[in-house]
Amino acid sequence: MFSSQAAEVSFMHIYGQRTRVPGAIIIDGGSGYCKYGWSKYSSPSGRSATFMEFGNIMSPMPSRLGHFFFNNLQQTPMMCRMRVKTYTQPIVVSIPICHRDGQLTVFQWNCATDVQSLALLLRSPTHTESTKASTRQLKEAICSTLFDINVPAVCVVNQATLALFAARRTSGIVVNVGFHQTSVVPILHGKVMHQVGVEVVAVGALKLTGYLRDRMQQKNIHVDSIYTVRTLKENLCYVALNYEAELSKDMEASFQVASEGWFTLSEERFQTGEVLFQPRMAGVQTMGLHQAVALCMDHCHDAELTSGEIDERLEKELYGLLPASISSGIRIIPPPYGVDSAWFGAKLISNLSTFPGSWCMTKKEFQHWTRRKLMS
Repeated sequence: MFSSQAAEVSFMHIYGQRTRVPGAIIIDGGSGYCKYGWSKYSSPSGRSATFMEFGNIMSPMPSRLGHFFFNNLQQTPMMCRMRVKTYTQPIVVSIPICHRDGQLTVFQWNCATDVQSLALLLRSPTHTESTKASTRQLKEAICSTLFDINVPAVCVVNQATLALFAARRTSGIVVNVGFHQTSVVPILHGKVMHQVGVEVVAVGALKLTGYLRDRMQQKNIHVDSIYTVRTLKENLCYVALNYEAELSKDMEASFQVASEGWFTLSEERFQTGEVLFQPRMAGVQTMGLHQAVALCMDHCHDAELTSGEIDERLEKELYGLLPASISSGIRIIPPPYGVDSAWFGAKLISNLSTFPGSWCMTKKEFQHWTRRKLMS
């Protein structure tokens, strides 16, 4: 997990090595909530508050991690649902690719004059090294905490890579619409290409929910809970293929929320999703999703790293933004397992014949690595 080299192998070569293996406990730690489960199950066992924001967010990360893993792995509810012992099973933990970059990104955008300026700031050596260092520190904290509770082996992988594995690919650009922000991550042979740059859009699921709530309030549609708004967003809202054309249509639809009754939405159904492409609609001064993907593709092309509803809209926008030499052959692949794609990517690697050997770090290896780092 700390290797600087990535083997150039195809997905089918990796997937073809799968066999009957012990499996692992999987914890997909997003920025909104965690999905956890036993890799032998067909889907995650449950969800909980994420360890990224568990407890007092002002506390140091190791303290928050210890509190989260002790409560959820050694007691209830996680282990009771999975009925496995932590001291006998490897653990795969996924982490967001840009877990600590939100405030920095927003600050830098306020100092920038346009999208190109923001892209240069995000791709600067200082920012790239800072991102890699904070990710490395989080991985070390996770390993240290889990080894303290006698987990035999730990594998920490970023969500983007696991989501790509779930789509049966090892190279590509992953668009991850997270809880607080959206990241566009270039990956080559399973390795994040930090030198190309990870684009960050300061719009995530929470911002979309907040925008829908504001639009409903403007129309005197009152709700008792933000969870009701989220339910309406997930069941009624969508991304328009052609936003201007959608404005002239009657898109009114209703949905019943348990204990709160029926709600009817119209143009806000597609205006909510449009915030991804036009963030200024929600008062966010940042680039749109299509612009972020186009920038990432452009820089991949410059670095000679290219390899072969929202997905349709994104493809349409990219063909309009990029020259034919870059956009030709673009293929947008929807997440095969939706919000659980990273969990299923972890499930896939935990059922390989090479797992946990080449994927995980043991406590002894971690201690040796830590001592060597202190001596260097």
